[in-house]
Amino acid sequence: MASQSPNKGPNVPAHVPPECVGSFNLYKSPEMRPTPFGDPFAAVGKLHEGPSVFYSPETTRDGQGAWIVTSAEDQRTVLQDGTTFSSYRRIFSSAIGEDWPVIPLELDPPEHGKYRSMLNPLMSPKRIAALEPFVTAKAVELIEGLKARGTSAEIMTEFAFPLAVSVFLAFLGIPDDRLMEFVGWANELLHMGPAERTAAAHKILGFLDGMIAKRKTEPGEDFMTFLVQAELEGRPLNDQEIRSIAVLLFIGGLDTVATAIGLDLYYLARNPDRQQELRDNPDIMPSAVEEMLRAFPSVTPIRTATRDVELSGCPIRKGDLVSCPSMASSRDPAEFPDPETVDFNREDNRHTAFAYGPHRCLGSHLARRELIIALQEWFARIPPFRIKDGTAPITYGGFVFGVENLVLDWS
Repeated sequence: MASQSPNKGPNVPAHVPPECVGSFNLYKSPEMRPTPFGDPFAAVGKLHEGPSVFYSPETTRDGQGAWIVTSAEDQRTVLQDGTTFSSYRRIFSSAIGEDWPVIPLELDPPEHGKYRSMLNPLMSPKRIAALEPFVTAKAVELIEGLKARGTSAEIMTEFAFPLAVSVFLAFLGIPDDRLMEFVGWANELLHMGPAERTAAAHKILGFLDGMIAKRKTEPGEDFMTFLVQAELEGRPLNDQEIRSIAVLLFIGGLDTVATAIGLDLYYLARNPDRQQELRDNPDIMPSAVEEMLRAFPSVTPIRTATRDVELSGCPIRKGDLVSCPSMASSRDPAEFPDPETVDFNREDNRHTAFAYGPHRCLGSHLARRELIIALQEWFARIPPFRIKDGTAPITYGGFVFGVENLVLDWS
């Protein structure tokens, strides 16, 4: 999968030596394409059979080449240095033909730190604790609804996404009567073609702009009110800054949490012995969630080099893309003993499921609580479960790894 090539090929920059060229594509490699019962995580783990850093001529959705960083140590070097490795990408705004950053994700130091410091109180332990009763009640409501309808369900559309979207709406301070509409927007934005993504981006911005206007005249106890009233260096945020931050919450709070719930239940459905382990030892659920975050992380941070630099003997030049797949660093044998084994009691679990360094996920603590609550309530209410006979979950790679058509049966 990452075998070195003696021939550089036409898409390899002149500064990349032949011995630094490999092959890896988040979207088009056979192991990454949507596949019934596939395991793209194990496929990425095989990268450690090759060099810790190599150049792949085609690795992004639009076919751009990038340096692939596989080792945990090298990834920390990249992700910690926001000056040398820039987060400037403009992925969301470019989908609608505009050019503005998702804040603070697509900002570099020192601007990034100013916004991050302002936003940190949003995810304080007190605020997360205040949301926990809602998360628990919503998880129970969704699970009991599944049970009332039968003994099987498609988990992503009937549990994982509705739960994640409901928490997002509660964070915004609005009722979830538009729940399924938001689920549809998330699916269009993150998993459909260019036309659908652009349309979804416009819908999301229209909704957020409406919320901004409403909270200026009708403040509440919610995230959008916080942004409308927030000050940065003695001045209020402008509307573009507010919508840019809100977009980040929408993207980060929906797909990644829902995906993690799905991937965890997918693994547990195929491993009844691990289900029983959690049923026999419910107190290990937090460490089990942490271990499954390590084994099945979903996001690949991508940076752009701002200057010439060498990493593990490879010459990275200014303007080169640098890709840090979290699913690679999380299976680094130099970092994790027996990395292919899912060990619910693993210690010193320094995974990068929430990235690393200054851009470490702002909502990581809330995401953890959502995952723990979702699985705790699932195990408390659903008997041993399995993949429904005659169905085939579809796993896929890409910028966000995931699973679809996950139909579980507990009859």
